[in-house]
Amino acid sequence: MPLCTYFVMNKTIYFLLIFLFLLTDFCFSQQTNFNDSINSHLLNEVVVSGNKSGENLSKIEMGVDKLSIQNIKKMPALMGEVDILKAIQLLPGVQATSEGSSGFSVRGGSPDQNLILLDNTTLYNPSHFMGFFSVFNNDVINGLELYKGDIPLKYGGRLSSLLDVKTKSDIPKHFSGTGGIGLISSRLMLEAPLGENTSWMVSGRRSYADIFLRLSNDESINKAIIYFYDLNLNVNHRFSSKDKLSLSAYYGKDAFGAKAISKFTYGNAALSLTWSHTFSENLFGKFSFNLTDYQYGMGSNMESAEIDWKSNITDYMLRADFVQIPNEKINLSYGVSSIYHQLNPGVIHHSGQSDFEVPNNYALEHGIYISNEQKLSETFSVKYGLRCSIFQNMGQATVYEYDNNYGLTDSVKYGSGKIYNTYFALEPRLGLVYILNKKSSIKASYAHNTQFIQLANNSASGSPLDVWFAASPNVKPQQVDLFSAGYFQNFKDDIFEASVEVYYKDLKNLIDFADHANLLLNKHLESEIRPGNGKAYGVEWMIRKNTGKLTGFMNYTLSRSERTIPGINNGKTYLAPYDKTHAFNISLSYEFSPKYNLSANWVYATGNPTTYPTGKFTIGKEVFPIYSGRNEYRIPHYDRLDLSFNYIPNQSKNKKWKSEWNFSLYNAYGKKNAWMIQFDQEEGKVPRAEMTYLFSVVPSITYNFKF
Repeated sequence: MPLCTYFVMNKTIYFLLIFLFLLTDFCFSQQTNFNDSINSHLLNEVVVSGNKSGENLSKIEMGVDKLSIQNIKKMPALMGEVDILKAIQLLPGVQATSEGSSGFSVRGGSPDQNLILLDNTTLYNPSHFMGFFSVFNNDVINGLELYKGDIPLKYGGRLSSLLDVKTKSDIPKHFSGTGGIGLISSRLMLEAPLGENTSWMVSGRRSYADIFLRLSNDESINKAIIYFYDLNLNVNHRFSSKDKLSLSAYYGKDAFGAKAISKFTYGNAALSLTWSHTFSENLFGKFSFNLTDYQYGMGSNMESAEIDWKSNITDYMLRADFVQIPNEKINLSYGVSSIYHQLNPGVIHHSGQSDFEVPNNYALEHGIYISNEQKLSETFSVKYGLRCSIFQNMGQATVYEYDNNYGLTDSVKYGSGKIYNTYFALEPRLGLVYILNKKSSIKASYAHNTQFIQLANNSASGSPLDVWFAASPNVKPQQVDLFSAGYFQNFKDDIFEASVEVYYKDLKNLIDFADHANLLLNKHLESEIRPGNGKAYGVEWMIRKNTGKLTGFMNYTLSRSERTIPGINNGKTYLAPYDKTHAFNISLSYEFSPKYNLSANWVYATGNPTTYPTGKFTIGKEVFPIYSGRNEYRIPHYDRLDLSFNYIPNQSKNKKWKSEWNFSLYNAYGKKNAWMIQFDQEEGKVPRAEMTYLFSVVPSITYNFKF
C-alpha cells in the first residue's frame, strides 16, 4: 500500500498522538509556563535551547530537530553515560543501527551518509566502546541540531543528514567546574575567564573498567586492556565588538585487548580555529581552519611474530562563510570551502618480513554556495539556493581498470600531485512555507545532495575497522533527490507542537558490496563494489510539549527503504539494511519538585532486515548453507523501556557546591532483544537458530556536581 494512501486512511494516528499527550498531561498537571528563549544570531556559537513562540510554524526548514543539553541530561542513560547520539535515536525518522550502538540511520540511509560535526569539524567515528557510547561529553556540549536531508547549503558531502554539535563558547563570569562519577567512567570540566574578553574551558573523561580488572587473580583478566578517554579544550577571545577568535580542540582514544598478546586501538583528533568578523550592520563573516584525523590499528605480539597494523583518514579544511541582510525581507548567505582528503587504508608491519601496504588515496573537495531566504508576504516565505561541488582525485595513485565482470584488465599510474579525475555536481535547494493562521502552517522542500566519500562495511552493526574510500574513475559519487512536505500545528497557546511530514528519496549510484566481499586491506576494493539505485519514503508524526511539569515528545514513523542493484539479489529489489517499517518513541520527563525528577523512554521498532539460510547441502563431511534472497527476512521486533530518577539534595542558590544523584534502569522490563541470530549447520540435523542479546536490565548510579 502506498504510504500516502496509508496516511489518508490512518490519519487518526496523528490525532491519537495529540490526544494521548493531552490526556497524560491532564492527569499529571494543569499548570504550565512558557519561557521564551532568546534567538541567537546566525553567526554566534550559542545554540538556542528552545524555540520562540510559533517559530516552528514560520521557519522554512523542514526535518530539523533541536535538543538542548538540559533536556538530554534528564533522559535515562545506558550505564549512566548521558549520550546525545542515543537521544537523537528517539527522534522521528532516526533509528539505531543495532542494540546499544551510537550509530544511527536517518530515513533509511546508512550511517556514513550522516555528516557529524563538532564545532564545524568532521568526526568520522563518533563512538567509544565499540559504539556503546559517543565521543560527546555532555558537560561541554551546548546543544545540537539535526537536519534530516535538507542540509544547509554551506555543508555538503553527505546524502542523509547533518548533525551539528556545538560546544560552550560563552565567557563565564567566574571560575567553575562540572563533573560526574559513574559506574563506567568519570568526567570533569573546568572553565574560567581570563580578563574581560578571554575565556578557557578544559574537560576530560575516562573509563576505568581496566582498573577493576587488575584486581582479579586471573592473569588473563588482570592484564586485559579496556578503556576509553577523551579531552576537550576551548579558548575564546574577543578583540573587539566586531572580532572574535575561537579555538576548539578534541582528542579521544579507545583501547581493547590483552597486553601480552594483542591490542586494538582507535581514536579521533579534531581542531577548529575560527575568526568571526562583523563588517557592517548588514554583513557578517566567519573564516575557519579545521583539521580532523581518525586513526585505528591493531597490534599483536606473539612469540612467533610481531604484527602492527595502522590506518587513518585525515582532512584539512579551509572555509569562509558570509551572511548579508540587506533588509528585513532578504537574508543572503554565501561562501566557499576546500578540503584536502588523505586516506590511508592500511599499512602492516610484520617482523622479519617486508611491510604490506595498501596505497594512500588523495583527493580535493571544493564547494561554493549562495542561498537566500526571502519573505514574499506576511504568510508566504521561500528559501532557495545552489551549491557547486567539485571533487578531484589526485596522485600519487594507481588506477585499475576492470571488465564487466569486475576482472582486472589494466592499470594506470599517476605521479604525485597529478589530478587525474574530476567530478562536478550542482546541488539546488528549495524550501517553502505558507502560514495558514496563527496556529498552523504547511511547508515543502526539495534538496539534491551528492556524496563523494563513503564507508566500506558489510554488517549493520559497523566496526571501527571499516574502511573509508573515495569516488574515483571506477566509483561514481552517490546522489539523492529529496522531496518532502509537512503540516505543522500548535495547541494551547503554543504549549504543544504537532507535525506530520512526508518524504521521498530517489537515490542514484548507491553502493553495496558483492556477497562475501573482501573489504579490509584490499588493493582492488573497487572490484567488490556494486552500484545501483534506491528509494526511501515515509511519514513521520510528532507531538512535543516544551513547558510545564510534564515535558517531552511522542512520535511515530512509517517508512520503507529499498535498493535495486545489478549483481546483487539477482537484480531484484531488496530492502536496505536499515529499513524499519514501524518505529514508535515516547520520551517524557515529569518534575515533581525542584528536587525530584522522573524520566522515561519507551521505544518500539520493526526488526532489521536480514538474510537467513533456507536450506543446506553436504560435500563430504562439510555442510554448506543455502541462503535466501538478500534481506528477505527480519529479526524480531525491538522494544525497550528506560527509566531515570534525578535527586537534587540542596537547592540553595548561595551554596557553591551543587550536586545531584541519577538512578537509571536501562531496559527496565528486561526484554531480550536480538543483537545477532546465527544458525548451526551440523550434519544430519535440522538447522537451529540461536539468538544473541547484549543487555537485560542494566541499573546504574551517577553522582553529578557543579562548583
